[in-house]
Amino acid sequence: MLTFRPGVALALACAVATAAGPPARADGIRDRFWPVLAALDVPRAWNLTRGNGATVAVLDSGVDPAQADLAGSVTVGPDRTAGANPRGVPPRQVHGTTMASIIAGHGHGPRGLDGMTGVAPEARVLSLRVILEDDEPGFDRFNSAARYRDVIADGIRYAADHGADVISMSFGRTTPSDRERRAIAYAIDRGAVVVAAAGNEGDGKPARRPPYSYPASFPGVVSVAATDREGRHAGFSSRNSAVVVSAPGVDIVGAGPGRDYWVGDGTSPATALVAGVAALVRARHPGLAPPLVVQALVTGTAHRPAGGYDPGVGFGTVNAAAALAAADRLAGTRAAGLGLPESRRFGPGPDSGRPGPAEIALPDTGRLAVPGLAAALSSTGLLVSLTFLAARRPRRAAGDNPSDS
Repeated sequence: MLTFRPGVALALACAVATAAGPPARADGIRDRFWPVLAALDVPRAWNLTRGNGATVAVLDSGVDPAQADLAGSVTVGPDRTAGANPRGVPPRQVHGTTMASIIAGHGHGPRGLDGMTGVAPEARVLSLRVILEDDEPGFDRFNSAARYRDVIADGIRYAADHGADVISMSFGRTTPSDRERRAIAYAIDRGAVVVAAAGNEGDGKPARRPPYSYPASFPGVVSVAATDREGRHAGFSSRNSAVVVSAPGVDIVGAGPGRDYWVGDGTSPATALVAGVAALVRARHPGLAPPLVVQALVTGTAHRPAGGYDPGVGFGTVNAAAALAAADRLAGTRAAGLGLPESRRFGPGPDSGRPGPAEIALPDTGRLAVPGLAAALSSTGLLVSLTFLAARRPRRAAGDNPSDS
């Protein structure tokens, strides 16, 4: 049995301790995460698919490929933060590993019954490090050097070019970047479903205007809010009209590097859960267009708010089995050939007296809020905070065997 220390607000330095269970039976980590999977109807969805064939690109602080619950499932892409840390200092990879385990952890030990079993345990993970954690020595350099300004956009394009079915980003900023917007459009056009965190700015205080987070608020992105243990809007989760769906974000366990496990709150784990469900849909229907995957997620939501939509929870909480059922119905939908041909969608321009496409100018600078574990970005003062708000660390109980973790 595991006990937990009181929660502490964290920047990026979460308190973590090892947690392992006896051989040949489910340990406390698996038992603690199982109710989250059950709430999303994931076990029923596993009758149809466990994610085999799907690849989820986790754009984050890096993933530990040797973590027992992820071993053999992780491909490590280029480190977009290279050079920020001093020579010889390895990346911490705490937040990224935790998110990857929620998405695609496959457990370990006899029959895989120990540790984390994520939403899509047979999916593969493409790890792309595009964020430094706030206690890494290169954090300030990463924030100030112009060479790191476009690492997120670069990471999105790399993921799209290397077969990502789903792109998961548990971070965001309050000011949009045109390069990121274009990268997301490119990724969607290449067939990737893009999922991002709505942010942790919904602290209950009245705001003059809703806090928007980017890339979550770009068109085509599945912006994810967090719910509490009762399935209601979690107080910290941002409210805005870009929110599409929600998922549990309170007291969520995940595997960190090595033998560590974290428990925390935020829109980070909620985003990872939705990315896992999207991976199940793409595994069952590899050719399903991203907008139809999003429609399946929305059609299959549970706990729909009164009126059908609420900016705190979107269209409701994702439900894996219902999303797969909706995807089955959508799989035969014909998208090609519908609507006007591209040449006729807009007039030739102002010289002809007919309007052309609208031009939208987006600034590239601003403050970045990466939901949860704080991180920061770019020479333009972009502040990024990863989406864990608070964490507790499991403390090894009497009888636990660390060699089994």
